[in-house]
Amino acid sequence: MVDLVLGDDHAIFVDALAATLPRHGHRIVGTADNTAGVIARVREHKPDICLLDRYFADGDGLDVIGEILSAGGHTKVLVLTADGDVQGMRDALGKGAAGFVNKMCGLAVLAGALRGVVDGEVVVELAASRTPRLAGTTDARRLASHLTARERQCLRMLVDGAHTTAMAKQLGVAPTTVRTHVQSVLTKLGVHSRLAAASFAMRHGLLDDERMPVAG
Repeated sequence: MVDLVLGDDHAIFVDALAATLPRHGHRIVGTADNTAGVIARVREHKPDICLLDRYFADGDGLDVIGEILSAGGHTKVLVLTADGDVQGMRDALGKGAAGFVNKMCGLAVLAGALRGVVDGEVVVELAASRTPRLAGTTDARRLASHLTARERQCLRMLVDGAHTTAMAKQLGVAPTTVRTHVQSVLTKLGVHSRLAAASFAMRHGLLDDERMPVAG
């Protein structure tokens, strides 16, 4: 069983998760409806994962990710929120969260995200309705211009068919770092899989001009 602390101020949502997640091998050891309570429950129970909402009456959940990680020792944070802000996702991962899942994605996606976090992966699941809709190559290149140099390297490797282990070896980084870069590529391009990212890049010639400006 994977021990969880649920931090969310919507009582009905918390009750629904508490009733459902045990069927997927997760045990709810504590709940809280404010950031201070989340930190206290994590310190008390030292769960495997803290499921953390974004906004509470006493503040932004992202602002206490560091405190939660310190309080839990081995605890990982998975942000579960209705907030579809891509920048919020980046901020969450930057503050140490192991994942970011939109509540609109559903229970099956959440269960899969929890398994991924337990396995050491960085997991991002955004609602499909938040995915940018492209009109053509001009818009595709605009999205690609937000890729960093390292993310463009990863995209090139995806086009070449490289897997995570090979990418990590070539870049000289850990596989978890590669997964983070790849997920960022998927998010910025508005696609949902590595194959889709490779196809998107090839269809719009995103790697044809390596002089294309990249994000810093």
